[in-house]
This record gives sequence, structure tokens and C-alpha cells, in this order.
Amino acid sequence: MNIPATLKYTKEHEWIRINDDNTAVIGITDFAQGELGEIVYVEIDTVGDELQKDEVFGTVEAVKTTSDLYMPISGKILEFNPKLDEDEEDEPGLINSDAYGEGWIVKVEITDASQLEELLSDEAYGALIS
Repeated sequence: MNIPATLKYTKEHEWIRINDDNTAVIGITDFAQGELGEIVYVEIDTVGDELQKDEVFGTVEAVKTTSDLYMPISGKILEFNPKLDEDEEDEPGLINSDAYGEGWIVKVEITDASQLEELLSDEAYGALIS
């Protein structure tokens, strides 16, 4: 199972990569995409919205099920990955093939950096899913 040490994780299977400019990129873990199966649609209608930690920011639809996406930290949704957007390139399968790279879901502006301390390390996330 791929669990990069450079990321932080949630119990709901989101990952977050912190950038140097007070922004972060959020996606779902390799474990989560494996459990969901083939992802066919991603819905994000929260671009421009400021959301609190644990609020739903969108959904991922797979062949078998639909799953809510939860904010790992409080922040403002700046961008939805255009490669996943049906109005752009519409390649939701990138989440399956490259969950930690091209399959990122949203970019956010962090509004409460102290919440990062509450997230799971790669070791803690690995223990959670094992």
C-alpha cells in the first residue's frame, strides 16, 4: 500500500500536501480509491467557499458507490483539479491511477494551520488501515 511520508492523512481517507504559500492540495488515499473501485465522476461545487474542518466539500462517485469528501482542515476552496472536471478534461480515473499526483482533487487556502497537528502521520494512517 502506497502511503507517502510527506503527506498528512485523515481517518476518512483524505490526504493533504502542504505548500509553502499557505495553500494545500487535498485528495483521497490509495487505500480509499482501491476500496471504491473505478471512479467515474467527481463533484465539487464548493470552489470559492470557505469550509470548516470535517465539512463535506464534494463527492466521488465510483461504479459501486458514492462517497463524501471531507475537509481535513478549515480553508477556502481555491481550485478543483481541471483534469477531473467533466467540463474540462474529465479524467476521474486519474484518482485510481495516480491518487497522490495527477489525481489530486482540490487546492485550498489554509485558514487554521494549527489543525494540521490533528492529522495522522503516514505511520498512524498505515496502522489505521491495517
